[in-house]
Amino acid sequence: QLDLVESGGGLVQPGGSLGLSCEAPRFTLGYYGAGWFRQAPGKERERVACIRGTPESIFYEDSVKGRFTISRDNAARTVYLQMNSLKPEDTAVYYCVVRWKWCPSLPGDFDHLGRGIQVTVSS
Repeated sequence: QLDLVESGGGLVQPGGSLGLSCEAPRFTLGYYGAGWFRQAPGKERERVACIRGTPESIFYEDSVKGRFTISRDNAARTVYLQMNSLKPEDTAVYYCVVRWKWCPSLPGDFDHLGRGIQVTVSS
């Protein structure tokens, strides 16, 4: 059984929206920080957003503030990333990530990383 299972990626036109989901069947999300990294071709991996456990706090990378929204459903053990007003520079492989108690961060402050899912923003 995979630790983290991402879904929802694909191709969208600039200005469009996509929603990503990450199922984490083995984790009680209330005890974990969960988030999303992304990596575009030829670029370093970057943190996009994260949502911490208790007390809840949320982080967004500057370039996605006001456009992306991270949320979670602890009962469903799922983390979501709603992406609106997408730009070509949002094109990347998006990875779901979790970390015990704290927000995952780079380069290596995380416990589990999903396989990644492609998001392509292009006309």
